[in-house]
Amino acid sequence: MVPLHLPIAMVSVMLSATTPPAPAFPALQQDMSFFITSVGMGDGANLGGLEGADKHCATLAEAAGVRGKTWHAYLSQQAIDGKQAINARDRIGKGPWKNAKGVVVATSVEDLHSDNNKLSKENSLTEKGMPVNGRGDTPNTHDILTGSTLDGRVSGDAGDSTCRNWTSNAATGSALVGHHDRQGGGANPTSWNNAHASRGCGQENLQATGGAAMFYCFAV
Repeated sequence: MVPLHLPIAMVSVMLSATTPPAPAFPALQQDMSFFITSVGMGDGANLGGLEGADKHCATLAEAAGVRGKTWHAYLSQQAIDGKQAINARDRIGKGPWKNAKGVVVATSVEDLHSDNNKLSKENSLTEKGMPVNGRGDTPNTHDILTGSTLDGRVSGDAGDSTCRNWTSNAATGSALVGHHDRQGGGANPTSWNNAHASRGCGQENLQATGGAAMFYCFAV
């Protein structure tokens, strides 16, 4: 207890000496288990495969002060070039998942892929707790790489839907993308994970249709 008769300046010094420093990041952010990458990897849809994308998720999370978790990118993989098919929904754990502000965006894999999820421009935040530009913003970066169908599985179509399993930055090829802001064009404009296909895999190709090669990350 600080004596009441002490000068205000001395009381201030005593309190500052006994008050623990504020945490570098908000307490809720320590419990974060879902985010959109604040930046892509700078090489279009060439993410270094699933392994490279997962590493990018972990690097960004640790830079934001969230440690001790295993992170996987919400990306599917096609059965090409000697790789086995992998569904995005099967590599993100069981949930629930919280954004950087502590909002539960989905309670389970089934909830995530239902109309009940809480994914939106307001809730689909970066690891820094910041919103991502959407339709109407400049630049628009609402196209989020997924390579997935509405239910979170790899596409059964014969064409490229993952930019060669996230190794291509060519002007050709394609990847399925979702709209994090739940609006725009495409076959499923309000879908967070399967709005339309990209027109190429290069950085400029993705930017031309409203993307920045960003993707979703989940703690498993």
